[in-house]
Amino acid sequence: MSGELKVAIAGAGFIGAVHARSARLAGAHLVGVAASSPDRARTAAAELGADRSFPSAEALVTADDVDVVHICTPNALHLPLAEAALVAGKHVVCEKPLALDLDGALRLADAAKTAGTHAAVPFVYRYYPLVREARQRVRSGKLGRLRLVHGTYLQDWLASPKDDNWRVEEELGGASRAFADIGSHWCDLAEFVSGHRIVRLCARTMVAVPERLRGATRAAFAHGGDGDERDAGVVRGGEPDRGAQGLLDRGAGGDELRPIDTEDAAVVQFETDRGALGSVVISQVSPGRKNRLWLELDGAEEALAFDQERPEDLWCGRRDAATILRRDPAWLSPEAARFATLPGGHPQGYADCFDAFVADVYEAVRTGVGADGLPLFADGLRAARLTEAVLTSAPTGEWVEVAAAGAMEVGR
Repeated sequence: MSGELKVAIAGAGFIGAVHARSARLAGAHLVGVAASSPDRARTAAAELGADRSFPSAEALVTADDVDVVHICTPNALHLPLAEAALVAGKHVVCEKPLALDLDGALRLADAAKTAGTHAAVPFVYRYYPLVREARQRVRSGKLGRLRLVHGTYLQDWLASPKDDNWRVEEELGGASRAFADIGSHWCDLAEFVSGHRIVRLCARTMVAVPERLRGATRAAFAHGGDGDERDAGVVRGGEPDRGAQGLLDRGAGGDELRPIDTEDAAVVQFETDRGALGSVVISQVSPGRKNRLWLELDGAEEALAFDQERPEDLWCGRRDAATILRRDPAWLSPEAARFATLPGGHPQGYADCFDAFVADVYEAVRTGVGADGLPLFADGLRAARLTEAVLTSAPTGEWVEVAAAGAMEVGR
């Protein structure tokens, strides 16, 4: 595809604004935005620099003048919107999870394969330069045989009964919350860096806050009392949207305590296809932890540790010494240096990762060739398989097999 890419964004919350910024930086033309109401869409279009607002997400994903659709709505709308966009021949960037369950994720992965367009999922932690450096070190054999893969992903933004968001509602977010939302990121990163695949696991989950005070729909990461409807991203118009909006509006702004069934935390042990053992703790209720994704890989000769909140450092441990590798393009492997866009000592962060991801998607659209490591719908399907296994294991803590990957998921 030649010429300027025309893109549109469904959902105008925190993550929709992140997508819009990266789209502009990648040289795309932002045609329009859809949001939780026509009024909100008009406001968002002005804020994000879009040409116009769309009356509904359905109108946006099938618009003739849109090449790439970014879907940043609540999870319940991912499947119908992404499916409609693919049928309409659009390239799609869809937030995870792809769907509320494994069947929905399978449908979307199949739809993407049938459509023949590019369909990507923002597992953007792959785009930290030192993550790519860690991956290259594993591939080179420097670590020796990989024995352990372990870590945590901890947040605190849902620690209080006053903290509320559409994600806690199973109808909007799905049966799994913490694991599907952030555990999927950790598992994707662990498999991407290590080259191993999780084949068996046992899990336990916790509902630490069994009742929450219903309030106006709040933005992700906002504390209780900080009402903000902008993160809803649900678009009134078609029947699915009205149903979702009805859930969001139900009791909004009141003092009603209602029961919560989706998990606040999960602990997972696992085995990989290459004989490593692993574990991960996932939490959205850990006070003081804002977005701590920690991944460690322990090999026979060397161990590596990456902390997303300190992304300029990669800890490298050997028997005789432990060192810190700084992000400096002069000393990184070519695979990592491609993403080190600033000189050493000039910090890069999450937004830079998102920029690099979106740039890779658009380059794939333009050239027809996806870059190494570009996360696709097959990777979103992989996350759904792992989430399904966690939900199966959690009630009893018994070991379960992770569903075998299909042909489209092999060789990532």
